[in-house]
Amino acid sequence: MPIQVLMPQLGESVTEGTITKWLKASGEAVEEYEPLLEVNTDKVDSEIPSPASGVLLDILVNEGATVQAGALLAWIGEPGESPSKGAPAEPAQAAAEASPVSARAAPPPIGGSPALSAGRDRDLGFISPVVARMAAEHKIDLSQVPGTGQGGRITKKDLLAYLERAGSAAAPIPSPLPAIPSPISPIPSPSSPTPSPLSSEILPLSAVRRSIAEHMVHSKHTSPHVTTVMEVDMSRVVAHREAHKAAFARDGANLTFTAYFIAAAVAALRTFPLVNSSWSDQGILLHRSINIGMATSLGEEGLIVPVIKNADGLSLLGLSRAINDLATRARAKKLQPDEVKGGTFTLTNHGISGSLFATPIINQPQCGILGVGVLQKRVVVISHKTLGDTIAIRPMVYVSLTFDHRILDGASGDHFLMKVVETLQGWD
Repeated sequence: MPIQVLMPQLGESVTEGTITKWLKASGEAVEEYEPLLEVNTDKVDSEIPSPASGVLLDILVNEGATVQAGALLAWIGEPGESPSKGAPAEPAQAAAEASPVSARAAPPPIGGSPALSAGRDRDLGFISPVVARMAAEHKIDLSQVPGTGQGGRITKKDLLAYLERAGSAAAPIPSPLPAIPSPISPIPSPSSPTPSPLSSEILPLSAVRRSIAEHMVHSKHTSPHVTTVMEVDMSRVVAHREAHKAAFARDGANLTFTAYFIAAAVAALRTFPLVNSSWSDQGILLHRSINIGMATSLGEEGLIVPVIKNADGLSLLGLSRAINDLATRARAKKLQPDEVKGGTFTLTNHGISGSLFATPIINQPQCGILGVGVLQKRVVVISHKTLGDTIAIRPMVYVSLTFDHRILDGASGDHFLMKVVETLQGWD
């Protein structure tokens, strides 16, 4: 009896995934629990194991397609068996109807007329909230978009392809409601350049790069960004690390400067809880948990932000272990989708590439992001009550806070960053 291969629920808030790679071909033997395919959800690549031993009889979803949790992906059985006809649509239908996201749960578009809501409408099959939101933002008539998903469902990839083909000439959806004027004038979208065959080439966008681009553009269009910069004398931190890194290593943890910066951010978030918040139309949402995201480079593929949950409950040793674990698994593509969600504040250490200071983009829907520059020895003036001013060489670093100006003003942002500075400079 053939066995179904279904798209699993890869996290509490993950309802769909993109098939990035089939690790087995049709007709190839597979063992139970052997990796069968790779799925990408919000920049996290996960290997899906085979539910049974046998032969991969038929692959129903091609690489690059986005499907709902519970959708039928393939059949596994004995050589010569035939998968049941007409069965593929049922799991996909059930997954769509069982999805916790409905038309009422989908957020309305901001500053524009509503397009198709998430759910079932106009005989288009299931429309995910992501597709509905993109259609609303670009005023796309989804009946004009060919669907390549399960049962002809329109996926995010289909909509992006349609936008690339149509450019700025996408057909708007007539709306019976008057358009809501936007307080910000829309930025005109430049036409795609035509590459010269002699000097240019098109590099295909990976799922990670596409996701990064969407997050960055969304953040800049959502929050008014303000950045404040201060510098830190890291003498005490450097001395503490030198004195304790061997002991940490014996406990299985690599004591990096990142642990100190996260600990300092936690101390500042405790003192100024308004920074540990998100903006909403109903009011400012204060988060009880302090969950610190740490931007982790994946090389040319981009970056990912795994989250240290309840960071305020961890010691320096606990933070070091969490940092080592998440960073290692992030680079090995072993993170789970829920491990990149739920962050309330983010740290990015751009100094690892030699940057002095930067103006990072806020990781929505958070209030702020702490940037850390390169640690380098500099000549500074030290003021002493008795000795007066003296010149000394100190290990210095620039730190920056980019914050949502809807939530914080300049003074409150400076007070938070000063607490970070005081914590590091006064490290005991």
